[in-house]
Amino acid sequence: MNADILNLLRDPAGVPFYPIVFQGLYILTWALHALFVFLSIGSLGLSLYGTYKQKEDETWKVITPHLIQTGKLSVSLLIVLGVAPLLFTQVIYDPNWYTINTLSGLWVVIFIYTLLVGYSMYYWYYYANKKGSSSSKLIGVISFCLLVFAGLLMHVFSVQSIQPEKWMQWYAPNGVVDTSGLTFNPETIRFLFLMSLSIPAIGLFLQNYSDFLQSTKKLSIELLERVKNLGRKISTFGFFINLVLFLAWTFQINKMADIYTILIVVFTVIMLFISNKMNNSYFSSILFIVFLLAISGFREYLRFNIMNNLGYNVYDYPLNIEWASVSMFILTFLSLGGVGVTFIGTMAWKVGKSDGYFDASKDKAVTFMANSLLWILSSWCVVYFAWGFFVLFKNSL
Repeated sequence: MNADILNLLRDPAGVPFYPIVFQGLYILTWALHALFVFLSIGSLGLSLYGTYKQKEDETWKVITPHLIQTGKLSVSLLIVLGVAPLLFTQVIYDPNWYTINTLSGLWVVIFIYTLLVGYSMYYWYYYANKKGSSSSKLIGVISFCLLVFAGLLMHVFSVQSIQPEKWMQWYAPNGVVDTSGLTFNPETIRFLFLMSLSIPAIGLFLQNYSDFLQSTKKLSIELLERVKNLGRKISTFGFFINLVLFLAWTFQINKMADIYTILIVVFTVIMLFISNKMNNSYFSSILFIVFLLAISGFREYLRFNIMNNLGYNVYDYPLNIEWASVSMFILTFLSLGGVGVTFIGTMAWKVGKSDGYFDASKDKAVTFMANSLLWILSSWCVVYFAWGFFVLFKNSL
């Protein structure tokens, strides 16, 4: 696949804004999406261990249901946040994304149903464990395997999309066209490295869990200290595994001496010590998000260089700025998204910190944000439909 063909596959309408902005948004949204991928896999995996220990250990009896609930909510968030990086990558790397959706079309369909069934079984696992059903372990294992497999499929789509030189070989092996849509070529070490990030993610979560509940009377101090120590051990072990697998991956792709690789290695070592020694787990978690941003940036750095070396430069993409769409996106992101996330986060924080029943109607800050969000959403709907009908009639009359 040469540069001329890749450039011909671009959208002739061009991009609505500067490509570097879409790269930045991709890096940001992939990191946030990945955070909840790792938290969901880590929560589910550790909860499966907890189902074997909860009958004889009080600590596991308390945290196992909470781990299941955390993982269940994280899957919801990873699905919502997972839409954004796909949208941003298809804007500037549309030849890559749509080609892989053709070569691996059947796997794309399988991915959707795998995620659907895996998530549905997660709910089944949640209720089965709540009732103390003996089948909860098996249901949980099946859900875990399905969600990991869904992650493997998305990993395959990603790595195949940056190998244009192999597309024709996959499409017509030995000169025979293959329309099965079953092209499947994973990079095992890269996938293992990414999945291993679930270990420190859940370790840091357990430390956050302990610190968050320290100021309440919901659980004993002794139990929370045991949970925090467990989180320290898990996160320390996790970052060590991350370091080993990352070095193995960069060695495989001949990037060990790259400055970006060195920075991530140093960052991983710092995270390894901080997660074990620092008492403020909130700060450690913020650094972990920065760490994920660095990983996301490294992925984009690799993709950009690979495609650029083939003659496909995203900065040469035809530019056709649509200020109307850009303005709508920014206003939606800042108003509806900013206030909405702040409202939900504040509610969750206050509910968790309250020792008894939390009456949101009596909290001035929560009430103000709720009313503001209602007005913003109403205004957004009016503007959205008015704008849409205006454009429709303008172009059709």
